[in-house]
Amino acid sequence: MECISVFDMLKIGVGPSSSHTLGPWRAAEQFLAVLKKEQNLEKVIQVNVLLYGSLSLTGKGHATDIAAVLGLLGKDPVFIDCDTIDPIINTVKKTGKICLDAKHEIDFSFTENIKFLKEFLPFHANGITFEATLENNTKVTETYYSIGGGFVAQEKIDLLPNTALATSVFPYPIENGEAILQYCKSNQWSISELVLENERALRTDAEIDLQLQHIWNTMLESMFLGCHTQGILPGGLQVKRRAFDMNQKLIGDKPYKSPQEWIEAIRDTEVKFRQIIKWVSCFALAVNEVNASLGRVVTAPTNGSAGVIPAVLMYYLVIENHDGNFDDIKKFLLVAGEIGSVFKKGATISAAMGGCQAEIGVSSAMAAAGLTELMGGSPEQVLMAAEIAMEHHLGLTCDPIGGLVQVPCIERNTMGAIKAINASELALDSDPTSAKVPLDKVVNTMWETAKDMSSKYKETSEGGLAVGVNLSDC
Repeated sequence: MECISVFDMLKIGVGPSSSHTLGPWRAAEQFLAVLKKEQNLEKVIQVNVLLYGSLSLTGKGHATDIAAVLGLLGKDPVFIDCDTIDPIINTVKKTGKICLDAKHEIDFSFTENIKFLKEFLPFHANGITFEATLENNTKVTETYYSIGGGFVAQEKIDLLPNTALATSVFPYPIENGEAILQYCKSNQWSISELVLENERALRTDAEIDLQLQHIWNTMLESMFLGCHTQGILPGGLQVKRRAFDMNQKLIGDKPYKSPQEWIEAIRDTEVKFRQIIKWVSCFALAVNEVNASLGRVVTAPTNGSAGVIPAVLMYYLVIENHDGNFDDIKKFLLVAGEIGSVFKKGATISAAMGGCQAEIGVSSAMAAAGLTELMGGSPEQVLMAAEIAMEHHLGLTCDPIGGLVQVPCIERNTMGAIKAINASELALDSDPTSAKVPLDKVVNTMWETAKDMSSKYKETSEGGLAVGVNLSDC
């Protein structure tokens, strides 16, 4: 069965969309690898980028063209200085030149060499083709599919995105929730202990800790940056950043200089019930405002839903447990990542395939599961929390106004975070043996709902709020 690591589900990248930005970026990197493997890179005289389906219909709002160019330039989404993105792109546009993999310069025009083709390819809704013309006029062509969460597949070598892609190297291969419960019961493990045993098949404990710390640091930095940045989000909708004002109102005059001091300042603030909801919303807004402005976030499981998991984990650290430490963060992320992989294997995490239930719904389920383990829940209660969270996101459409990951996407992260906390509380106060809907049933139902959903509600900007709101009024 498919081997999906926690680090596949939680990837560091640049916003605003894992499927429309990070996926095409990674596809461009793979295309460069093909050219270099055959020693064709220096022979290229022209490159065309063809965008299909959802990548075409909402590609400009999701910066798909920019991401493809950055990938062709050889830039790394994990480490690129996000403040340099605009100058880099402006230079390409101004000079009409692109330097492939920072080694071979050719003529390139955003308007002539990037084509937005509205037709859908049969394999997946997010198709992207790279065409390179060589000196002898032969062509090298590769088509990739961005299948959600930054994952990239090719039809000629990969199976459909909701089926097995590779033989598992994990000692405890997990296909669904039932397998999780069986392993936990037979070994007397928590879910985080089970996931850690699998991760050890790929990495040392030190490597696991280092990467999880990097993921959390990126989440924390995106929350901190979002809460300390004012202004209007790019894209033309004139969406005002709100996390800055919310943070100032909530924290008052508490002094701090760094993200860690910020955490301590929040802990020292008297937080009442209404303020808990506001803080969680503030954390989620902050991350997704950074995401919307081509900032660095963690796909969790996607960029569009990147604010839910950080907001819920931050809630635990500043509200539920002031003594929370890296061990808690580690457990949370291990559990959340595994729940996300169950949804990817049994359904989808691509909004272009399943609507926003595949993004906010899955992220809410992941966060609910992670929080429930930290709050002392049993493996059965952890899965119950994930099920409850998804159950109340079923059928959620993806209808971004103007093709931008802003309205209603940013606010939906606050809803997903609050629902995750609520789902966790319900599961912790429940007897999971009396649950009527197992996690695997809701995963199956989500996939059936995705298949039944009209394509206009799947990240195409052809239905819902995307057509119900007049852009001239924004």
